[in-house]
Amino acid sequence: MPFVLDASVTASWAFPDEQDPVADRAGQLLESSSDNAIVPSLWWFEVRNILLVNERRGRTNVARSAVFLEQLTQLAIQIDHETNSPQIMDLARNHRLTAYDASYLSLAIREHLPLATLDQALRRAATSTGVALLI
Repeated sequence: MPFVLDASVTASWAFPDEQDPVADRAGQLLESSSDNAIVPSLWWFEVRNILLVNERRGRTNVARSAVFLEQLTQLAIQIDHETNSPQIMDLARNHRLTAYDASYLSLAIREHLPLATLDQALRRAATSTGVALLI
């Protein structure tokens, strides 16, 4: 089952103390099936920023970040390059989301795919707009 993957789920994979059943399910789908995840192009930047912030906090280090990024390249993750959807601003305004989070929701709506996220505001917005959540 293809799905939209957000950075909060990806971050959960990087840090054992942040494990979550939704993240575990998303990881299992990517590792054990022919289905893929789709992400907005900003996802790589968000993931890198999460790693950098956590390096600075001492939760990870440069070597572990590099290994994690390499592992991500081995997963069936497709990058969506649609960056100028007017829907993003509407979703952000209507659901009080960041433009970053709204881009994941917009992608899920456009592609008719479930959304894998741990972000509670994004989960509420998805439910409100009829987007299925990966559970």
